[in-house]
Amino acid sequence: MKSNSPDILLNVVEIFRSIQGEGANAGKSAVFVRLASCNMACWYCDTNWNESSKMTVLEVLEEVNKLSASATYPDNLLIWTGGEPTLQLTDEILDLFSDYYNCIETNGTNPVPAKIKYISCSPKVSPFVLRKNFTHVNEFRYPIGVGDILPDISELPDADNYFISPVFLGAEKERFEKVNENIEYSMNIIQNNPKWRLSLQLHKLLNIR
Repeated sequence: MKSNSPDILLNVVEIFRSIQGEGANAGKSAVFVRLASCNMACWYCDTNWNESSKMTVLEVLEEVNKLSASATYPDNLLIWTGGEPTLQLTDEILDLFSDYYNCIETNGTNPVPAKIKYISCSPKVSPFVLRKNFTHVNEFRYPIGVGDILPDISELPDADNYFISPVFLGAEKERFEKVNENIEYSMNIIQNNPKWRLSLQLHKLLNIR
């Protein structure tokens, strides 16, 4: 079965090298594999699923290796994002990426492959579903806009970090007022419950990928 894994096709939006803009790994250099398809329809999502292309797993690996090797000190951090990566990613696929520290950004609707080393969950489901899918994650990162209600941390699976990420709607001037409102709202939540931490989308603020 494993011998066939290089030929598995993935629907890929893009593969690129940048810095992680969010969460506990913010500021770290990484290679990103953005997979197409999602089982949710978040109104603030900024990924265009119509521009995906099919790549074999071997082609993905070759591109990841090339991007990693382009640095003076090669990147070991590999972030599988989307979309919802759990719709395509499996342990069989991850076998080929064992040289990397594999991280995933997931909406929490499905369990993640066992060979993922770092789970960043941006929940789009209830704490009940999260408890079914996870016993522990490395970070929860809740997208928050004005008026959104967070669950109590006691309702969630265990995590190393609990982040609030104000919804960032884009770089246009007229949208920054709403972004600032979301940031102020998030900061107020944190000041009333310091177990939560603020995570801004630095890549959007810096206008990078």
